[in-house]
Amino acid sequence: MTRTYLLQMGLVGIGGFAGAVLRFAASGWVHQVLPTSRFPVGTLAVNVAGCLAIGFLGGLAEVRHLFSPELRLLLFLGLLGGFTTFSTLAFETLTLARSEHWPLAVGNVVAHLVLGLGGAWLAYLLARSFAS
Repeated sequence: MTRTYLLQMGLVGIGGFAGAVLRFAASGWVHQVLPTSRFPVGTLAVNVAGCLAIGFLGGLAEVRHLFSPELRLLLFLGLLGGFTTFSTLAFETLTLARSEHWPLAVGNVVAHLVLGLGGAWLAYLLARSFAS
């Protein structure tokens, strides 16, 4: 591995750590505010906040060119990736849609939902069969 690649991994790792801690804190705070909700409001709040943040920062990055490649790694992949990968899915889909690649944008969302939920369901069933 090159020194540059190690630096990039370190930036993503530091940001990811911070994002994961923020996700835990934010989700917990939402559940304290709404303790009787049976809906996973903490996860929804984190995903929406992450989408708002990545959309705003992505817009600034595109229009004002404010972020160096290293800062983009730290903020986009690290911090927001650790906070919620849903924000990355949303921004990548938005990028496809803005480039008028509508079939790819729709396919990206459908693939993530179908394969993600399908994978979780399949793995859950496998785990139950091994555990019994």
